[in-house]
Amino acid sequence: MSRLLCAMCCLLFSIAFSQNREIVVDTTITSNHSVTVNGKSIPYQATAGTQPVWNDKGEPIATLFYTYYKKSNSQAKDRPIVFSFNGGPGSASVWMHIAYTGPVLLNIDDEGYPVQPYGIKDNPYSIIDVADIVFVDPVNTGYSRMLPDKEGKMPEKDVFYGINADIKYLAEWMNTFVSRNNRWESPKYIIGESYGGTRVMGLANELQNTQFMYLNGVIMVSPADYKVLYSGNPISEALHLPYYTATAWHHKQLSSELQNKDLLDILPEVENYAINTLLPVISKGGFATAEEKQAVAKKMAYYSGLSETVILRSNLRVPTNFFWKELLRDQGYTVGRLDSRYLGLDKDDASDSPDFNAELSSWLHSFTPPINYYIREHLQFKTDVTYNMLADVSPWDRRNDNTREGLRLAMAQNPYLKVLFQSGYYDGATTYFNAKYTMWQIDPSGKMKDRFTFKGYKSGHMMYLRNEDLIQANNDLREFIKNSMANGKAAKY
Repeated sequence: MSRLLCAMCCLLFSIAFSQNREIVVDTTITSNHSVTVNGKSIPYQATAGTQPVWNDKGEPIATLFYTYYKKSNSQAKDRPIVFSFNGGPGSASVWMHIAYTGPVLLNIDDEGYPVQPYGIKDNPYSIIDVADIVFVDPVNTGYSRMLPDKEGKMPEKDVFYGINADIKYLAEWMNTFVSRNNRWESPKYIIGESYGGTRVMGLANELQNTQFMYLNGVIMVSPADYKVLYSGNPISEALHLPYYTATAWHHKQLSSELQNKDLLDILPEVENYAINTLLPVISKGGFATAEEKQAVAKKMAYYSGLSETVILRSNLRVPTNFFWKELLRDQGYTVGRLDSRYLGLDKDDASDSPDFNAELSSWLHSFTPPINYYIREHLQFKTDVTYNMLADVSPWDRRNDNTREGLRLAMAQNPYLKVLFQSGYYDGATTYFNAKYTMWQIDPSGKMKDRFTFKGYKSGHMMYLRNEDLIQANNDLREFIKNSMANGKAAKY
């Protein structure tokens, strides 16, 4: 009986003093580190923390987790600051944080595949030598969470989950961060990957016209422009072809005539064909002549590695998910969506689309252990809250997407503002030619075209996973930051 009473007392004590699993609303944990970049030792301060989002009444309705890297003993006015966002829209900032621009890298091989033991190492290619960096996790990603009010009621999802809602609260949050950390004097940049491309296009205008925060640069990594991706029109279909060529070339599925050339010597020819021949024919739909269809199918087969038969069956509009299944069907493999260098195995070879995204499975495998280990053991930010790599942010309101026009307006109003696009040729989700098309459409007048730069890489969506492209892409960022600094020049036309 005494043992039973003792056990009950221990249980009650445990219940009484156990903690709720919730994130601290407003906190910072700071640590000091150093990394060698381009042969030079860079001492830096790392701050892992949370900062609230407030409503119009000044009440906290969410808190965002962030990691802030600042070069030690530096002056804010002399140091650019880069705010980094990933996409999804329910993705944490982990990807570019520990694989691209941050001062640490996850353990992967030179092509980006998982290796064990999991862990992190110094990033000798980080841009910390030229800029301070803030990695931001939007609501419900990473450790960021919505907060209940005094009655325990959560805010409505539409306050956060939507193109325009997302832009609005993040701009306000950035204003607070810049003020708290005394960064108003600093040249400012925003970088967004995938959906983050839409996010930063919108933020450029929102920051400028509601927070009066002017930027020097916007960087879009494999940007998702939903005016193209979800349109389902002939333009979006025609833009796929150069990506098909790149992927087929990588897997050696093209004719020897093309296979013996360098990829970069082939793509301009395919881009020209896609815009000037393929697009006009598929725009005719069912009214294209049999001769036109046959000629296009033959050329598409030549450029894509697919057969004329399956192209004609698709009415010249080959879906990407079918391409991922069809290209290596005879070999028993599928190719990845976000990075078509990756191979997958399906239950059967007869279906029209892959069972899973081979690259995403690989990435979650390689990224999840090191980000959890790194934040807890190196940055000393410890919590029982789950780090959400990919979060449920549905329903996401995609209406009234004016982000492309918002970026154009921000550029027109701010002569300092320049834009860099970075894309991988093997990205089948947000293809490099989609990114080029978006770049072409932002300023129809052409008056600002000298302020846009496009860089392509022989990799996929996260082109920085391939070591050779990690080096080049970071160098491209350095060059972009250098070329977009004011350097004493006035902002005027």
